[in-house]
Amino acid sequence: MLNWLLIFVPVTLALEYLAPDRYLPIFASAALAILPLAGWLGQATEHLAEHFGEGVGGLLNATFGNATELIIGIVALQAGLHDVVKASIAGSIIGNILLVLGGAMLFGGMRYPEQHFNATGARSQATLLSLAAIALVLPAAYEASAVAKIPQGAHYLSVSISVVLLIVYALFLVYSLITHKREFVSERGDDDTPKPVPWSMGKALLVLGVATALLAWTSEILVAAIEPSTRQLGLSNAFVGIFVVAILGNAAEHATAITMAMKNRMDLSLAIAIGSSVQVALFVAPVLALASLFVGPAAMDLDFPPGLVLVLLLSVLITGQVAGDGRSDWFKGVQLLAVYLILGMAFAFLAGESPH
Repeated sequence: MLNWLLIFVPVTLALEYLAPDRYLPIFASAALAILPLAGWLGQATEHLAEHFGEGVGGLLNATFGNATELIIGIVALQAGLHDVVKASIAGSIIGNILLVLGGAMLFGGMRYPEQHFNATGARSQATLLSLAAIALVLPAAYEASAVAKIPQGAHYLSVSISVVLLIVYALFLVYSLITHKREFVSERGDDDTPKPVPWSMGKALLVLGVATALLAWTSEILVAAIEPSTRQLGLSNAFVGIFVVAILGNAAEHATAITMAMKNRMDLSLAIAIGSSVQVALFVAPVLALASLFVGPAAMDLDFPPGLVLVLLLSVLITGQVAGDGRSDWFKGVQLLAVYLILGMAFAFLAGESPH
């Protein structure tokens, strides 16, 4: 059904060149255009993975699964919108573990009274999220400390933490795909739904290239319209980054995770929801921090505002509790969605200010 939204790709092009001062319609059109493009990017990656086998396929999904966030983030870095980039990073992590996982548990639980998943693999990924939360807390704590600090200490600390997170992410791929892959095997196995015939290598690469190029172009238009649109709506950049840009970047994953839960494949649903947050925290965030050294007017550190840090910590905390027992039901989904709704209402009242 998302394919119908492809009409907004030419609509966005027309608005950009015929009415460049109509920022709000441009922003809305570009946002809708990103949804099907993200879906096509995800499909191309999945079909490409079929040709390379399980190990390399997992690496491809890990690399391209959050390509939309990376593209939007890099474009925002070029525009110097560091607050939007940080908010979208936090929003992707929060959205996946609260909105996506909550929606999957709710809709899956409406079909099945109780669903089960591999608790060992879920706990491993929840622990990684805790590690990432600690890593993101430290730069903010360093900046807030009253002790003497070396010049550009936060910058050097952010670069060092980014390198450590990327190393941990690479080791996690080895752990989950090679040395301890049995801990991540589904307890229920695949359902009886027939798998579609994989695309040819050429078609998958072509769709991947076209979708990436269109995403980069549409993201550039979206980012350029963020600030004037948020001023018109009376919203903060933080709200747009956390609850708009992040949802757009994860559109394909949202639909897939909920669909898998409704097919009683909770292991795959959790792998998408929590696994995507792990990818953002351990791969996308440090890559964007390091890319900012070469892209944009200034380098971006990992000194997140205290409000975002607190929200991340609380979201990771409740996710660890929900994923620890290996079972889910619809009320667990309601609880996660309620936390996400409460956070959305809180950030909606920031009215143009950064969270503090």
